[in-house]
Amino acid sequence: MFSPDQISAIRAHFPSLHRQHKGHTLAFFDNAGGTQVPTQCIDGFGRYLSRSNANVHSPYITSNETDAVVAATHEAMADLLNAPSADEVILGANMTTLTFALSRSLSQSWRAGDEIILTKLDHDANYSPWHLAAQDRGVIVRAIDINPDDCTLNLDDFERYLGPRTRLVAVGGASNMVGTINPLKQIVGMAKAAGALTFIDAVAYAPHAAIDVQDLDCDFLACSPYKFWGPHMGALWGRRALLEALPAYKVRPATNTLPGKFETGTQNHESQAALLGTFEYLDWVASLVPPSIATLRSPRAARFRAALDAMQDYERMLSERLIGGILAIPGAKVFGITDPARFGQRAPTVGFRVPKGSPEEMSVALGREAILIQHGNYYAQNLSERLGLEDGGGVIRASMTHYNTIREIDTVLNALS
Repeated sequence: MFSPDQISAIRAHFPSLHRQHKGHTLAFFDNAGGTQVPTQCIDGFGRYLSRSNANVHSPYITSNETDAVVAATHEAMADLLNAPSADEVILGANMTTLTFALSRSLSQSWRAGDEIILTKLDHDANYSPWHLAAQDRGVIVRAIDINPDDCTLNLDDFERYLGPRTRLVAVGGASNMVGTINPLKQIVGMAKAAGALTFIDAVAYAPHAAIDVQDLDCDFLACSPYKFWGPHMGALWGRRALLEALPAYKVRPATNTLPGKFETGTQNHESQAALLGTFEYLDWVASLVPPSIATLRSPRAARFRAALDAMQDYERMLSERLIGGILAIPGAKVFGITDPARFGQRAPTVGFRVPKGSPEEMSVALGREAILIQHGNYYAQNLSERLGLEDGGGVIRASMTHYNTIREIDTVLNALS
């Protein structure tokens, strides 16, 4: 758990947290849509463009420096995910684009009558790419239902759908609308026993929990650095043997070796340099907390684990304060897990409604008071429809990260009340 002094030191790294609007300091509760970035990230972006801007693999200094940035970013991302090799890390524009590319490659081996399993809890970026690929190949799509009382997956559904024709199970790490953290190891284990491949959308999960792809034993995992204090880009990890065997849609001169095989075109090198800055920040956060005892691929991977574990503990306390306060408002409804004893099964992403106005009206009113909270379905359309919320404008979403404070939460609760 971070101390108040440590939270002050953390917030000092984020220039945007001190911005004023009409006499109020902005309170960022839209972090599930994209977090703010630390000075290390900002400096990395500017430093690269002012000193090293070049394309790769050329015999001069700026290109050599770009090659070094690219290699270092892949290594750091491998540390974050505890991946066996940095070559298995693919960087790209965003998770959605990377998932569409993977679905196009992976579905080449599917045959009519095969089946895939998706869920009604997921962001559409972990639904439509697979659903569209299945349509193209005549593959049957199964969708795991939810338990509407707490927005958890109905694993009886999953067990019923899983069978010898299942080729892929695609599941989110956490819901980007209501915060539910799925039992990933159980789901991956069941899929593996049935001979199916597994894909995890960790976009809403990676900012709130340490990830270990080797421990999860999944086949693919995607995340978005702009959701964990970095620039707008996406990352995909996959097992080397699978990535090497998959066909890649690329130009002919492009390399067939990993990761370049799937990193089509010129990459966003300045964003990769910025992401390195984010990892420097994460390393600094690790210096504030006890070290992790986990045995991982590198000492830095263990430091990342320590930082994320401390963030998770702090965010759980924030969730208790916010959810308890919302539930104390007459007529308010929080969707998802609300029992503090089960908060280890949820991220600090809170979807709720209050009786005083629609989600849009409430987010607009809060925005006037410099409280940045979103409204809608956040591309979790299946979930919004399943809960009967779509016609009413979805939910208000207050999504927190480790730089939010108890004082900010109390400001939100006072405004709502």
